[in-house]
Amino acid sequence: MRYNKAMFIVGFLGWWYGAGWRGHLRTIGERLMRVVDFFSIDLLIKTWFAPFRQIAAGRTQGGLSEQMRAFLDRLVSRMIGGVVRTMVIIIGALALVATVIMGIVEGILWVISPLFPVIGVVAFAIGWVPDVSF
Repeated sequence: MRYNKAMFIVGFLGWWYGAGWRGHLRTIGERLMRVVDFFSIDLLIKTWFAPFRQIAAGRTQGGLSEQMRAFLDRLVSRMIGGVVRTMVIIIGALALVATVIMGIVEGILWVISPLFPVIGVVAFAIGWVPDVSF
């Protein structure tokens, strides 16, 4: 019976630091890719100052006043597009940084979490009790 318990622990630790670890890293990578895909930062950078939601942004034929109005319309549309895309890029970058930090913390916790029961047994054996007074 003792042999089975030891094999269970060895098998668990083998999975934890082998296939489990690879699966967890894959999950973290997929989460990062979802954030990148959600915010489309690369596409936003490519079209940073493109006109914002403007259907007719081409050249116009007509007098000087019509051409100036079209030019100012495109200019304002590009400025609005630049501001909106800048805000989305900043928010996306912050979300990406937060996701990376969470992934690092999860990875560290994944590596050390099998030690928690051992730490608990040692703390119990030496009689340590956490101070929970407020």
